Amino acid sequence: MTRRIDWTRGALCGLVVLLALGLGACSAPWRDTYFKKGVDRLTQEEIREQFGAPHTAKAPALGGDTVWTYRVPMSDKELDPSMFGEASQSVSALMTKGGEAPKPTLYCYRYTLIFNEQKVLKSWKRDECVPGTRETLLPR
Repeated sequence: MTRRIDWTRGALCGLVVLLALGLGACSAPWRDTYFKKGVDRLTQEEIREQFGAPHTAKAPALGGDTVWTYRVPMSDKELDPSMFGEASQSVSALMTKGGEAPKPTLYCYRYTLIFNEQKVLKSWKRDECVPGTRETLLPR
């Protein structure tokens, strides 16, 4: 009887891991999806409503593109699809001593948004904040 329970628990854990990996494989940080779908559509005002004022804003005096940056903390769970969702947390908790899942690590990412003269999102990119600079400090 004990052998059957051990096998069932192992199969269940394996199924939960596969489900978590399957769901996470298609995921990206939600901000990436938001900006990707918003190119040539989102305005500065819409982005300001969603994220607040940018950390930096550079507008040329004689016209041209405006550049905004946001610094955003992201956990390893948000960045790594294999750690996506509560299902993987449950599996991690089962596999660690004491039933506690490991605490997520926070990272700093910088989103650079470029707007055209009509204040519509033209392009964007996400980079890691540079370690050892003031940029890694997250005032929000």
